[in-house]
Amino acid sequence: MKGAKVIGSRLQGSMWRSVGIGVIALGITFIVAGVARAADTGSKPVTFAKDVAPILRAKCQECHHAGTAAPMSLVTYQETRPWAKAIKNRVVTRTMPPWHIDRTVGIQKFKNDMSLTDEQIDTIVRWVDSGAPLGDVKDLPPARKWPTEVEWELAKDFGPPELVIKTTPYTVKAQGQDVWWKPLVDVPVTEPRWVRAVEARTGTLKGRRVTHHFTAQLYQDEPGSRPEDHPVDSSQGGLFMEWAVGKNFDAYAPNTGKLLLPGAKLRLEVHYHSVGEEIRDNVELGLYLYPKDQVPKYRTRLISYRAGLNNGVAAFASPADSSITGNSSVLDIPPNSITQHEGFHVLPEPARLQNFQPHMHLRGKAMAMEAILPDGTRRMLSYVDRFDFQWMTNYIYADDAAPVLPKGTVLHVIAWHDNTTANRNNPDPNQWVGWGDRTVDEMAHAWVNVTYISEDEYKEYVAKQKANQPKP
Repeated sequence: MKGAKVIGSRLQGSMWRSVGIGVIALGITFIVAGVARAADTGSKPVTFAKDVAPILRAKCQECHHAGTAAPMSLVTYQETRPWAKAIKNRVVTRTMPPWHIDRTVGIQKFKNDMSLTDEQIDTIVRWVDSGAPLGDVKDLPPARKWPTEVEWELAKDFGPPELVIKTTPYTVKAQGQDVWWKPLVDVPVTEPRWVRAVEARTGTLKGRRVTHHFTAQLYQDEPGSRPEDHPVDSSQGGLFMEWAVGKNFDAYAPNTGKLLLPGAKLRLEVHYHSVGEEIRDNVELGLYLYPKDQVPKYRTRLISYRAGLNNGVAAFASPADSSITGNSSVLDIPPNSITQHEGFHVLPEPARLQNFQPHMHLRGKAMAMEAILPDGTRRMLSYVDRFDFQWMTNYIYADDAAPVLPKGTVLHVIAWHDNTTANRNNPDPNQWVGWGDRTVDEMAHAWVNVTYISEDEYKEYVAKQKANQPKP
């Protein structure tokens, strides 16, 4: 336990130094850019139509258009202009788009990177500082067509989902306590089928207002499976999918999938909260399947790697502690304090990690996932330094950047919570906070899709990596 605290303190210090350096570097970037702009008095003006609208179309309008939960639409100039100064503030501070990975450490290549480049931020800043002109309307990009209701996002890649699993509608009262609804639904397969992607959504756009998040737990009997082998895929059930604002789908790596067997069932656990209006809604899962004659080589598993395992007593947790069941998590967050909790999880086999998705509640401040290799080498994988409860963003590694780790690697998960007045989301800094399901309680775990591979495959991967390294 003492060693774990030393490791955490050393890591925390190095990361916060990295954060400071990153902030200074970002500030220098804008100062240099500002000097260059001042010197270049003959440069063409930045306009909404030609320069800003394409950025908003590519990175912002997916959430900011009429009918979404966003507080404003950013589709037209007339809609955007009143928010110009606020937009500048949000992009300079990198509050929006909601991409909160520390840009100075860890893996930086992602399939779903929605962040703005330095050049895009600079363009928006120049536009606002020059008075936010419209420009020539002929320069406007083609308008995007938005659905009037929720549509399947992955349909553009895979076509319509082969299976759609729906719950019956549930009425959320205008006023009331949080509700956890847990319906059990059948999976309509009559033969083994492999899933290549899963998408989750609310039944209606209004439903997003009252649905905090939901999970889908898979229950199916697998002959010969033992709970101690892979607890999240045993006959005791395994996590199939999780939805929250910021995560809509899991699309698995090529030749990778999840197995469904006849008789399988899904236990949906939906966390609802009242918003002052009675709303009736359901939740849905869209399953994109491999062809019947196609069996992927690898099976992926969605695992919850927790921080705060037994308050750090179990320094090297067994694989069973990586499941979403059990009462092994302990958080101790005193009033008016910033706390750090750690969890250690040993990979029972070589593995490839496909994503990093931190999950905390209102006091969540930051989360890191570090790999401690069997030879003692430490490798920072991902660090979210500005966790935002409103955005449970899923960071999906690019195929050529996803970490491949040897058997015995320890995944070290560190979570920080801010229970002080400095946290604008904090409902009451004078309360002690522990682990719990309610929004006012806390959690601290990282959802990670893990694909186990063989020792030979891991050796082949290492050899390929060495061969691709530049020669001195």
